[in-house]
Amino acid sequence: MSIAKGWKSFGRPSTIVLLSAFFADTAIAQSATVAQNATAPAAASASQCDPYKDYACLDTYLGEGFWQRLVNYYGLEWGQASGPSDPSAPAQRRTDWPPAAQSTPPMPFTEWPYGGTTPLGVTRPNSVDSPLMNALGDTDLGTWMTRNDFQLYGWVDVGANLSTSSVKPGGNAPAAYLYTPNTIQLDQAVIYLDRFPDTVQTDHIDWGMRLSAIYGENYRYTTSYGLASYQLLDKNKVYGYDFPMFYGELFIPQVADGLMLRAGRYISLPDIEAQLAPNNYMYTHSMTYTFDNYTNTGVQSTLALNSNWMLQLGISAGSEAALTHLHETIANPYPNVPGTGPGQYGYNPLYPYSSFKKDPGAEPSYTACVRYNSSSGADDVNLCADAINNGQYGYNNLQWYGFTAYHKFNDEWHISYETYHLFEREVPNALNPDVQTIYANGGAPFAPRYIPYNAPGLAICSSAKVISCRAGAWGEVAYINYSPDPLDNFSIRPELYWDQQGQRTGVRTHYVNFALGWQHWFSPQIEVRPELAYYRSLDAPAFNGNSNAGIAPNRYSETILSADLIWHF
Repeated sequence: MSIAKGWKSFGRPSTIVLLSAFFADTAIAQSATVAQNATAPAAASASQCDPYKDYACLDTYLGEGFWQRLVNYYGLEWGQASGPSDPSAPAQRRTDWPPAAQSTPPMPFTEWPYGGTTPLGVTRPNSVDSPLMNALGDTDLGTWMTRNDFQLYGWVDVGANLSTSSVKPGGNAPAAYLYTPNTIQLDQAVIYLDRFPDTVQTDHIDWGMRLSAIYGENYRYTTSYGLASYQLLDKNKVYGYDFPMFYGELFIPQVADGLMLRAGRYISLPDIEAQLAPNNYMYTHSMTYTFDNYTNTGVQSTLALNSNWMLQLGISAGSEAALTHLHETIANPYPNVPGTGPGQYGYNPLYPYSSFKKDPGAEPSYTACVRYNSSSGADDVNLCADAINNGQYGYNNLQWYGFTAYHKFNDEWHISYETYHLFEREVPNALNPDVQTIYANGGAPFAPRYIPYNAPGLAICSSAKVISCRAGAWGEVAYINYSPDPLDNFSIRPELYWDQQGQRTGVRTHYVNFALGWQHWFSPQIEVRPELAYYRSLDAPAFNGNSNAGIAPNRYSETILSADLIWHF
């Protein structure tokens, strides 16, 4: 949301005191006249108030009581491209910083995304335009939260799709965030508790934090192994909950042009797209994003060398890896027995010892990124190596190397582009009969006895003779965007995705995706995103299947018409 909408005044409006009781010994007619004269100015003031013209009358416009203020704030912003701005608020970005890249609405961001930090040089506390916070504005809780720079807000996202695929559930996969065809679903209900550090000022150290909770179908994509993952991995629930972000931040402005330290669970870097619905151009996600890494748990630093260059360095437990799994092991019921060979009982060269790590991909992992943002704000490039370690096959131990780039042609047109290569090493070969025996006997960390549903994929190696191989994928996606007015944006999404060993999608093939989307905002709080997407696998059937149900995909392509509604609060 735009950061130019904070610093609200949450004082209660003036109260008119009726004096009729004081004059009880006077005539009834005189008492009625006094009461009428006393209330008339307040009514006139409320009806004539326009907070977009006179911000000082915002509380008078909203009225008193939680529900009245909530409804009135939605009504105030209806048809507007932003909330009313406080003319007395301090500057919302540093004067020597590049100008804002976009505005929200109609885009999902104001700064070109780079992740891992609250944006430096452009963030003030209390900067989210929230109907809920305005509704709480005249309560003791709301006053305390505002005074201490806390905000509570979120959204509900409901979507539906019509698809040429038919298998339920899961037939739309590897298309994501609507994996079941021809259905209506709760995608995500999300709530945030935020405190933003003030990164515009440069005279004192400040701190921030975020606690988040998500419920809905989209928990499937954010699940981190070991963090409430039983819902997806043990029960394969359609709806579930997750906590994709819980972290603290410390902003130190005296180091270069600002240093941010973030510790906890956070969204992985850098990516155009994100898990949370309002942070995306379109309802669906590219395959490039769907089979990417999602979250890291660790410590991430972001250093602004100057107004154009930023350097990011971090250490984490890996991708979708819990800290508890760094040293947690499982007894191996099927270790390698000396003297045995292929096809014999006890032959397990994959995990030969008496125990193995619960998640071999949970390892100290390193992130290094460099970002350049032009002085005009029109161009941005972010080169990144994310969650790098030994690359051992794990729950989602992706070795990610790639970059994002953005270019703004003018106020109406811009393009966002991302490409990457990712891989894991020593991924068990799905074609090898010994691997199948090892898994059947529980001799691997992700065997069905440990993860009965949605286990990490195996590789389809070049030969059935090898027991494992390196499994990689290439992704390339662009969003071409045209915004004719402050409440509308149209997106074109061309994409190429190559799942080299089928470890990401379950099918070894090249994919092509082409999608058209429209994002329309009725107000800064309510948006709809209809879209039409076409997916094609070039080398093998990849659609209309369900691996959890043992249903193999049987179609080379699918077309999906979909839309969602995001209601912010």
